[in-house]
Amino acid sequence: MSWPRAVALRTERLSLEPLTVEHASEMVTALAPRALYRFTGGESPTPGELEARYRRQSRGRSDDGRAGWSNWIIRPVDGGAAVGFVQATLTQDGPDLVADLAWVVTPSEQGRGVASEAAAAVVTWLSLSGVERLRASIHPDNTASQRVAGRLGLAPTSLLVDDEVVWGADVGAAAEQ
Repeated sequence: MSWPRAVALRTERLSLEPLTVEHASEMVTALAPRALYRFTGGESPTPGELEARYRRQSRGRSDDGRAGWSNWIIRPVDGGAAVGFVQATLTQDGPDLVADLAWVVTPSEQGRGVASEAAAAVVTWLSLSGVERLRASIHPDNTASQRVAGRLGLAPTSLLVDDEVVWGADVGAAAEQ
């Protein structure tokens, strides 16, 4: 399968850059705060771990080709340090192209609508790239991510995966938000 490849996106306040290995050095700082791992577990990645992860992810697909990976680094439109990322893991579910979304914004930039604005730009791009359905897995206590998902038009489902609630929407419904 030929997966859509991330392209540069821009909003009024944000620049979303397709992920490269070179982003690892600055993202180590953005991903360092322990508060980011409250709901997901784990810990801050080392520079080497992040470089290896970004090397895999920037290929744009899984080793077996069953998933496409589109990842963007978020920064202010006027430049400055990276403040987070948005990612979309693309899979084929029957005839539908499905995107599993995730977003992370460093704590100092949270509460300013950065995740919602960046993820909305990605959802628009995904809809133009043929994605029919969106999903996001969110910890039941992560109200900030729940608000982002709601702003994107996603709604909670009854499905739980790894103790996280799967939120979902058809792209048409999400695009109307």
